[in-house]
Amino acid sequence: MRSLTLMIILFSLFLLSCQQHSQSGKEITRRIQYDVDIKSPDVDMDWWVQNLEGAQRESLLRQILESAYEGKVRTWDVFHNEMRPEQIRAMGNRADTITIQRPEPPYELYDTVLTKTLNINDISRIRFLEEWYIDPASLRIEKKVIGLCPMLESYSPEGHLRGYMPMFWVYFDAAYPGVFKAVKP
Repeated sequence: MRSLTLMIILFSLFLLSCQQHSQSGKEITRRIQYDVDIKSPDVDMDWWVQNLEGAQRESLLRQILESAYEGKVRTWDVFHNEMRPEQIRAMGNRADTITIQRPEPPYELYDTVLTKTLNINDISRIRFLEEWYIDPASLRIEKKVIGLCPMLESYSPEGHLRGYMPMFWVYFDAAYPGVFKAVKP
């Protein structure tokens, strides 16, 4: 019984030591936010430049989306308001009704509903929020991911890329997003 207790204690200490983020270096910044392409915008680049391999990218995005859809993680909009799973499920989906004229006489008008569903391939970036630390002696930089936000491509009606729309934030630090509400511009 003592050996089992000792093994549990040692295993617990091992897990705690593995989970600690050393942050022993000097803080470079408490917050930095930037976008990372996970699907290369340039087909002429090597496959690994600004790109995750297709199956890996889809697996990562499915894990993030499914966790948000099922409410396994708390999600936040860009204004730091909490979002419900049904709001996340609705993103990237829409229905439009258009009126079309028949090409033959009597040329009557009729309505058609066009539906668009989220295409996981349209999520081509992830926005990261991180803390950065540096060890002055070795110049080793450590990063702590505070949050991530999948970015959805946004197109004009003509099919031109307009930019990227933040879908939702997932934070890994308990202080967020409250830290944003405490900061006054």
